[in-house]
Amino acid sequence: MTASCVCRDCAAALRGDAARCPKCDSRRLFRHPELHALSIGHIDCDSFYATVEKRDRPELASRPVIVGGEDHRGVVAACCYVARMSGVRSAMTIREALDRCPDATIIRPDHAKYREVGHQARAIMAAFTPLVEPISIDEAYLDLTGVEERLSISPAQALVEIVRRFETDLRITASIGLSYNKLLAKIASDLDKPRGFSVLGRSEAAAFLAPRRVTILWGVGPALERRLFTDGITRVGDLQDKDEHWLVKRYGAMGRVLFNFARGEDQRRVQPESVSKSISSEETFDWDMTTLPALTEELRPLAAKVARRMEREGLLGRSVVLKLKTKDFQQLTRSRRVEPTRSADAILAAGLALLEREVDGRAFRLIGIGCTDLTDPESAPDPELDLFGR
Repeated sequence: MTASCVCRDCAAALRGDAARCPKCDSRRLFRHPELHALSIGHIDCDSFYATVEKRDRPELASRPVIVGGEDHRGVVAACCYVARMSGVRSAMTIREALDRCPDATIIRPDHAKYREVGHQARAIMAAFTPLVEPISIDEAYLDLTGVEERLSISPAQALVEIVRRFETDLRITASIGLSYNKLLAKIASDLDKPRGFSVLGRSEAAAFLAPRRVTILWGVGPALERRLFTDGITRVGDLQDKDEHWLVKRYGAMGRVLFNFARGEDQRRVQPESVSKSISSEETFDWDMTTLPALTEELRPLAAKVARRMEREGLLGRSVVLKLKTKDFQQLTRSRRVEPTRSADAILAAGLALLEREVDGRAFRLIGIGCTDLTDPESAPDPELDLFGR
Protein backbone atom coordinates (compact mmCIF):
# COMPACT_ATOMS: atom_id res chain seq x y z
CA MET A 1 0.00 0.00 0.00
CA THR A 2 1.52 3.34 -1.04
CA ALA A 3 -0.94 5.69 0.62
CA SER A 4 0.49 7.63 3.59
CA CYS A 5 -2.73 9.19 4.87
CA VAL A 6 -5.61 7.82 6.92
CA CYS A 7 -8.95 9.37 7.81
CA ARG A 8 -9.38 9.44 11.56
CA ASP A 9 -13.19 9.25 11.25
CA CYS A 10 -13.82 6.51 8.68
CA ALA A 11 -10.39 4.76 8.57
CA ALA A 12 -10.06 5.21 4.80
CA ALA A 13 -6.54 5.05 3.38
CA LEU A 14 -6.01 8.06 1.14
CA ARG A 15 -3.52 9.34 -1.40
CA GLY A 16 -2.61 12.88 -2.25
CA ASP A 17 -2.84 16.02 -0.16
CA ALA A 18 -6.60 16.65 -0.02
CA ALA A 19 -7.82 18.69 2.96
CA ARG A 20 -10.95 16.52 3.40
CA CYS A 21 -11.68 12.83 3.21
CA PRO A 22 -13.47 12.12 -0.10
CA LYS A 23 -15.46 9.33 1.56
CA CYS A 24 -16.82 11.01 4.69
CA ASP A 25 -15.82 14.68 4.22
CA SER A 26 -13.85 14.68 7.48
CA ARG A 27 -10.95 17.05 8.05
CA ARG A 28 -9.38 14.67 10.58
CA LEU A 29 -6.70 13.33 8.26
CA PHE A 30 -3.37 11.99 9.49
CA ARG A 31 -0.26 11.78 7.33
CA HIS A 32 3.10 10.17 7.92
CA PRO A 33 5.61 8.75 5.42
CA GLU A 34 5.86 5.42 7.29
CA LEU A 35 2.18 5.26 8.27
CA HIS A 36 1.30 1.94 6.62
CA ALA A 37 4.69 0.29 7.17
CA LEU A 38 4.39 0.08 10.98
CA SER A 39 2.52 -2.62 12.90
CA ILE A 40 2.92 -2.20 16.68
CA GLY A 41 0.18 -0.15 18.31
CA HIS A 42 -0.62 1.13 21.77
CA ILE A 43 -4.17 2.16 22.64
CA ASP A 44 -4.76 4.20 25.79
CA CYS A 45 -8.32 5.09 26.78
CA ASP A 46 -8.72 8.77 27.64
CA SER A 47 -9.40 9.41 31.34
CA PHE A 48 -11.15 6.06 31.42
CA TYR A 49 -13.05 6.06 34.73
CA ALA A 50 -14.24 9.65 34.32
CA THR A 51 -15.20 9.09 30.68
CA VAL A 52 -17.34 6.09 31.59
CA GLU A 53 -19.06 8.11 34.33
CA LYS A 54 -19.76 11.02 31.98
CA ARG A 55 -21.11 8.58 29.42
CA ASP A 56 -23.64 7.34 31.95
CA ARG A 57 -24.45 10.82 33.28
CA PRO A 58 -24.78 13.11 30.24
CA GLU A 59 -25.57 16.12 32.45
CA LEU A 60 -21.90 16.05 33.50
CA ALA A 61 -20.54 16.16 29.95
CA SER A 62 -19.02 19.64 30.26
CA ARG A 63 -18.42 19.56 34.02
CA PRO A 64 -15.22 18.72 35.93
CA VAL A 65 -15.52 15.16 37.24
CA ILE A 66 -13.33 13.42 39.81
CA VAL A 67 -13.58 9.70 40.49
CA GLY A 68 -12.40 8.85 43.98
CA GLY A 69 -13.19 8.91 47.68
CA GLU A 70 -16.31 10.70 48.84
CA ASP A 71 -16.19 14.28 50.14
CA HIS A 72 -12.76 15.13 51.62
CA ARG A 73 -11.68 11.53 52.23
CA GLY A 74 -9.52 9.34 50.03
CA VAL A 75 -7.61 10.17 46.88
CA VAL A 76 -8.30 10.86 43.22
CA ALA A 77 -8.46 7.63 41.23
CA ALA A 78 -9.11 9.47 37.96
CA CYS A 79 -10.31 12.83 36.69
CA CYS A 80 -11.60 14.23 33.42
CA TYR A 81 -9.67 16.68 31.25
CA VAL A 82 -11.83 19.58 32.43
CA ALA A 83 -10.66 18.91 36.00
CA ARG A 84 -7.07 18.51 34.84
CA MET A 85 -7.17 22.03 33.46
CA SER A 86 -7.53 23.19 37.08
CA GLY A 87 -4.51 21.18 38.18
CA VAL A 88 -6.23 18.04 39.47
CA ARG A 89 -4.17 14.86 39.06
CA SER A 90 -4.52 11.16 39.92
CA ALA A 91 -3.34 10.15 43.43
CA MET A 92 -3.95 13.68 44.75
CA THR A 93 -6.04 13.85 47.91
CA ILE A 94 -9.69 14.72 47.39
CA ARG A 95 -9.25 17.71 49.67
CA GLU A 96 -6.45 19.16 47.54
CA ALA A 97 -8.36 18.36 44.34
CA LEU A 98 -11.40 20.30 45.60
CA ASP A 99 -9.18 23.20 46.63
CA ARG A 100 -8.01 23.39 43.03
CA CYS A 101 -11.36 22.65 41.44
CA PRO A 102 -14.21 23.52 43.86
CA ASP A 103 -16.93 22.92 41.26
CA ALA A 104 -15.90 19.33 40.58
CA THR A 105 -18.41 16.52 40.95
CA ILE A 106 -17.00 13.66 43.06
CA ILE A 107 -18.14 10.18 42.01
CA ARG A 108 -17.44 7.08 44.02
CA PRO A 109 -15.78 4.45 41.80
CA ASP A 110 -17.83 1.63 40.30
CA HIS A 111 -15.08 -0.82 39.49
CA ALA A 112 -17.37 -3.59 38.28
CA LYS A 113 -18.70 -1.22 35.62
CA TYR A 114 -15.20 -0.17 34.55
CA ARG A 115 -14.11 -3.78 34.35
CA GLU A 116 -17.07 -4.64 32.12
CA VAL A 117 -16.30 -1.78 29.73
CA GLY A 118 -12.62 -2.78 29.73
CA HIS A 119 -13.52 -6.33 28.74
CA GLN A 120 -15.76 -5.01 25.95
CA ALA A 121 -12.89 -2.87 24.67
CA ARG A 122 -10.55 -5.87 24.65
CA ALA A 123 -13.11 -7.89 22.70
CA ILE A 124 -13.13 -5.19 20.02
CA MET A 125 -9.33 -5.27 19.82
CA ALA A 126 -9.28 -9.08 19.67
CA ALA A 127 -11.51 -8.98 16.60
CA PHE A 128 -8.57 -7.45 14.70
CA THR A 129 -5.63 -9.39 16.18
CA PRO A 130 -5.09 -12.18 18.70
CA LEU A 131 -1.89 -10.43 19.80
CA VAL A 132 -3.32 -8.05 22.39
CA GLU A 133 -1.30 -7.41 25.56
CA PRO A 134 -3.34 -5.55 28.18
CA ILE A 135 -1.26 -3.33 30.45
CA SER A 136 -4.19 -2.32 32.62
CA ILE A 137 -7.96 -2.10 32.39
CA ASP A 138 -7.71 0.84 29.96
CA GLU A 139 -4.61 0.35 27.81
CA ALA A 140 -3.00 -2.35 25.69
CA TYR A 141 -0.32 -3.11 23.13
CA LEU A 142 -1.35 -4.68 19.82
CA ASP A 143 0.75 -6.45 17.20
CA LEU A 144 -1.15 -5.98 13.94
CA THR A 145 1.33 -7.79 11.71
CA GLY A 146 -0.60 -9.60 8.98
CA VAL A 147 -3.84 -7.63 9.36
CA GLU A 148 -3.53 -6.40 5.78
CA GLU A 149 -3.63 -9.97 4.46
CA ARG A 150 -6.51 -10.94 6.74
CA LEU A 151 -8.72 -7.85 6.54
CA SER A 152 -7.34 -5.86 3.59
CA ILE A 153 -6.52 -2.86 5.79
CA SER A 154 -3.22 -1.58 7.18
CA PRO A 155 -2.38 -1.63 10.91
CA ALA A 156 -2.95 2.13 10.99
CA GLN A 157 -6.44 1.71 9.57
CA ALA A 158 -7.15 -1.13 12.02
CA LEU A 159 -6.22 1.06 14.99
CA VAL A 160 -8.45 3.87 13.77
CA GLU A 161 -11.31 1.42 13.25
CA ILE A 162 -10.84 -0.04 16.76
CA VAL A 163 -11.05 3.38 18.37
CA ARG A 164 -13.98 4.34 16.13
CA ARG A 165 -15.83 1.29 17.50
CA PHE A 166 -14.91 2.33 21.04
CA GLU A 167 -16.68 5.62 20.35
CA THR A 168 -19.74 4.24 18.59
CA ASP A 169 -20.28 1.01 20.58
CA LEU A 170 -18.94 1.88 24.03
CA ARG A 171 -19.08 5.69 23.93
CA ILE A 172 -15.54 6.10 25.23
CA THR A 173 -12.53 7.68 23.54
CA ALA A 174 -8.91 6.57 23.23
CA SER A 175 -5.57 7.74 21.91
CA ILE A 176 -3.39 5.77 19.50
CA GLY A 177 0.35 5.30 19.26
CA LEU A 178 1.83 3.49 16.24
CA SER A 179 5.43 2.47 15.71
CA TYR A 180 7.70 -0.48 15.04
CA ASN A 181 8.13 -1.53 18.68
CA LYS A 182 6.42 -1.33 22.07
CA LEU A 183 8.68 1.35 23.53
CA LEU A 184 7.89 3.88 20.83
CA ALA A 185 4.22 2.94 20.41
CA LYS A 186 3.65 3.68 24.11
CA ILE A 187 5.54 6.98 23.88
CA ALA A 188 3.56 7.94 20.77
CA SER A 189 0.19 7.34 22.43
CA ASP A 190 1.01 9.96 25.06
CA LEU A 191 1.88 12.69 22.56
CA ASP A 192 -1.58 13.80 21.49
CA LYS A 193 -4.33 13.24 24.06
CA PRO A 194 -7.29 13.02 24.12
CA ARG A 195 -8.51 11.33 20.90
CA GLY A 196 -4.98 11.50 19.55
CA PHE A 197 -3.10 9.63 16.84
CA SER A 198 0.70 9.78 16.80
CA VAL A 199 3.32 7.84 14.86
CA LEU A 200 7.05 7.37 15.47
CA GLY A 201 8.82 5.88 12.48
CA ARG A 202 12.23 4.31 12.14
CA SER A 203 13.80 7.28 10.38
CA GLU A 204 12.90 9.74 13.13
CA ALA A 205 13.10 7.76 16.36
CA ALA A 206 16.66 8.56 17.50
CA ALA A 207 16.34 12.26 16.72
CA PHE A 208 12.95 12.45 18.43
CA LEU A 209 14.26 10.79 21.59
CA ALA A 210 17.54 12.71 21.88
CA PRO A 211 16.24 15.93 23.55
CA ARG A 212 13.75 14.14 25.84
CA ARG A 213 14.34 13.47 29.54
CA VAL A 214 15.60 9.97 30.28
CA THR A 215 12.35 9.26 32.14
CA ILE A 216 10.59 8.93 28.78
CA LEU A 217 12.26 5.51 28.48
CA TRP A 218 10.54 2.45 29.91
CA GLY A 219 12.19 1.35 33.16
CA VAL A 220 13.71 4.70 34.11
CA GLY A 221 12.08 5.58 37.43
CA PRO A 222 13.14 8.09 40.09
CA ALA A 223 15.97 5.96 41.53
CA LEU A 224 17.58 5.24 38.16
CA GLU A 225 17.05 8.83 37.07
CA ARG A 226 19.03 9.98 40.11
CA ARG A 227 21.86 7.55 39.32
CA LEU A 228 21.99 8.72 35.72
CA PHE A 229 22.00 12.33 36.88
CA THR A 230 25.10 11.73 38.99
CA ASP A 231 26.82 10.57 35.80
CA GLY A 232 25.74 13.70 33.94
CA ILE A 233 22.99 11.90 32.02
CA THR A 234 19.69 13.78 31.95
CA ARG A 235 18.55 13.51 28.31
CA VAL A 236 18.26 10.51 26.03
CA GLY A 237 20.88 12.13 23.79
CA ASP A 238 23.36 11.78 26.66
CA LEU A 239 22.73 8.04 26.60
CA GLN A 240 23.15 7.97 22.83
CA ASP A 241 26.63 9.40 23.32
CA LYS A 242 27.67 6.61 25.69
CA ASP A 243 29.41 3.41 24.68
CA GLU A 244 27.44 0.21 25.32
CA HIS A 245 30.34 -1.34 27.24
CA TRP A 246 30.49 1.67 29.57
CA LEU A 247 26.75 1.56 30.23
CA VAL A 248 26.80 -2.16 30.99
CA LYS A 249 29.78 -1.76 33.30
CA ARG A 250 28.06 1.09 35.13
CA TYR A 251 24.44 -0.16 35.21
CA GLY A 252 24.64 -3.88 34.60
CA ALA A 253 21.95 -5.50 32.43
CA MET A 254 19.95 -2.27 32.53
CA GLY A 255 22.85 -0.55 30.79
CA ARG A 256 22.30 -2.65 27.68
CA VAL A 257 18.58 -1.89 27.80
CA LEU A 258 19.32 1.84 28.05
CA PHE A 259 21.76 1.63 25.14
CA ASN A 260 19.12 0.05 22.91
CA PHE A 261 16.13 2.09 24.07
CA ALA A 262 18.02 5.36 23.58
CA ARG A 263 18.38 4.42 19.92
CA GLY A 264 14.75 3.46 19.53
CA GLU A 265 15.47 -0.29 19.63
CA ASP A 266 13.21 -2.62 21.62
CA GLN A 267 13.04 -6.38 21.10
CA ARG A 268 10.16 -7.03 23.51
CA ARG A 269 7.29 -8.82 21.82
CA VAL A 270 3.60 -8.19 22.31
CA GLN A 271 2.48 -10.96 24.65
CA PRO A 272 -1.20 -11.99 24.76
CA GLU A 273 -3.05 -11.54 28.03
CA SER A 274 -1.98 -13.48 31.08
CA VAL A 275 -3.33 -13.29 34.62
CA SER A 276 -1.22 -11.22 37.01
CA LYS A 277 0.25 -13.40 39.73
CA SER A 278 1.57 -10.48 41.76
CA ILE A 279 1.72 -6.70 41.79
CA SER A 280 4.67 -4.99 43.44
CA SER A 281 6.87 -1.92 43.54
CA GLU A 282 10.37 -1.37 44.86
CA GLU A 283 12.95 1.35 45.31
CA THR A 284 16.76 1.25 45.39
CA PHE A 285 18.22 3.92 47.66
CA ASP A 286 20.94 6.41 46.80
CA TRP A 287 22.45 5.60 50.22
CA ASP A 288 21.96 2.76 52.67
CA MET A 289 19.21 3.07 55.30
CA THR A 290 19.12 1.52 58.77
CA THR A 291 16.28 3.09 60.76
CA LEU A 292 12.60 2.19 60.87
CA PRO A 293 11.35 5.78 60.32
CA ALA A 294 13.49 6.23 57.22
CA LEU A 295 12.48 2.86 55.76
CA THR A 296 8.83 3.56 56.57
CA GLU A 297 8.92 6.78 54.57
CA GLU A 298 10.28 4.86 51.57
CA LEU A 299 7.68 2.11 51.98
CA ARG A 300 4.65 4.41 52.15
CA PRO A 301 4.63 5.63 48.49
CA LEU A 302 5.42 2.12 47.26
CA ALA A 303 2.33 0.75 49.02
CA ALA A 304 0.26 3.54 47.46
CA LYS A 305 1.64 2.70 44.01
CA VAL A 306 0.76 -0.99 44.42
CA ALA A 307 -2.74 -0.03 45.56
CA ARG A 308 -3.28 2.23 42.54
CA ARG A 309 -2.25 -0.50 40.13
CA MET A 310 -4.54 -3.01 41.84
CA GLU A 311 -7.36 -0.49 41.55
CA ARG A 312 -6.68 -0.15 37.83
CA GLU A 313 -6.63 -3.92 37.30
CA GLY A 314 -9.65 -4.57 39.51
CA LEU A 315 -7.89 -7.00 41.82
CA LEU A 316 -7.61 -7.72 45.55
CA GLY A 317 -4.58 -9.22 47.27
CA ARG A 318 -4.69 -11.91 49.93
CA SER A 319 -0.99 -11.79 50.83
CA VAL A 320 1.39 -8.86 51.32
CA VAL A 321 5.07 -9.44 50.55
CA LEU A 322 7.96 -7.31 51.84
CA LYS A 323 11.27 -7.35 49.99
CA LEU A 324 14.56 -6.06 51.44
CA LYS A 325 18.11 -6.11 50.11
CA THR A 326 21.04 -5.50 52.43
CA LYS A 327 24.07 -3.43 51.51
CA ASP A 328 25.97 -6.67 50.79
CA PHE A 329 23.16 -7.73 48.38
CA GLN A 330 21.53 -10.33 50.60
CA GLN A 331 17.85 -10.46 49.62
CA LEU A 332 15.12 -10.99 52.22
CA THR A 333 11.48 -11.79 51.41
CA ARG A 334 8.77 -11.88 54.05
CA SER A 335 5.01 -12.33 53.62
CA ARG A 336 1.78 -12.08 55.61
CA ARG A 337 -1.77 -13.24 54.85
CA VAL A 338 -4.40 -10.49 54.94
CA GLU A 339 -8.10 -10.11 54.31
CA PRO A 340 -8.57 -9.46 50.56
CA THR A 341 -7.65 -5.83 50.02
CA ARG A 342 -6.33 -3.18 47.67
CA SER A 343 -6.20 -0.48 50.34
CA ALA A 344 -2.87 1.36 50.49
CA ASP A 345 -3.27 1.68 54.27
CA ALA A 346 -3.85 -2.05 54.72
CA ILE A 347 -0.94 -2.95 52.45
CA LEU A 348 1.33 -0.53 54.30
CA ALA A 349 0.23 -1.78 57.72
CA ALA A 350 1.04 -5.39 56.82
CA GLY A 351 4.35 -4.32 55.32
CA LEU A 352 5.32 -2.36 58.43
CA ALA A 353 4.51 -5.32 60.67
CA LEU A 354 6.96 -7.37 58.60
CA LEU A 355 9.53 -4.58 58.43
CA GLU A 356 9.65 -4.03 62.20
CA ARG A 357 10.95 -7.58 62.64
CA GLU A 358 13.87 -6.99 60.26
CA VAL A 359 15.17 -3.59 61.41
CA ASP A 360 18.04 -4.52 63.71
CA GLY A 361 20.84 -2.18 62.70
CA ARG A 362 21.54 -3.74 59.32
CA ALA A 363 21.92 -1.36 56.38
CA PHE A 364 19.49 -1.82 53.51
CA ARG A 365 19.93 -0.65 49.93
CA LEU A 366 16.49 -1.65 48.57
CA ILE A 367 12.94 -2.01 49.82
CA GLY A 368 9.87 -3.28 48.03
CA ILE A 369 6.30 -4.28 48.75
CA GLY A 370 3.65 -6.13 46.80
CA CYS A 371 0.53 -8.25 46.87
CA THR A 372 0.23 -11.87 45.80
CA ASP A 373 -2.54 -14.46 45.72
CA LEU A 374 -4.61 -12.02 43.68
CA THR A 375 -8.35 -12.39 43.25
CA ASP A 376 -11.29 -10.70 41.60
CA PRO A 377 -13.51 -8.73 44.03
CA GLU A 378 -16.53 -10.75 42.94
CA SER A 379 -14.94 -13.91 44.31
CA ALA A 380 -13.62 -12.29 47.49
CA PRO A 381 -15.39 -12.94 50.81
CA ASP A 382 -16.53 -9.31 51.19
CA PRO A 383 -18.36 -8.13 48.05
CA GLU A 384 -18.98 -4.70 49.58
CA LEU A 385 -15.32 -3.66 49.45
CA ASP A 386 -15.05 -0.45 47.46
CA LEU A 387 -12.20 0.73 45.27
CA PHE A 388 -10.12 1.75 48.27
CA GLY A 389 -10.76 -1.38 50.33
CA ARG A 390 -12.92 0.34 52.99
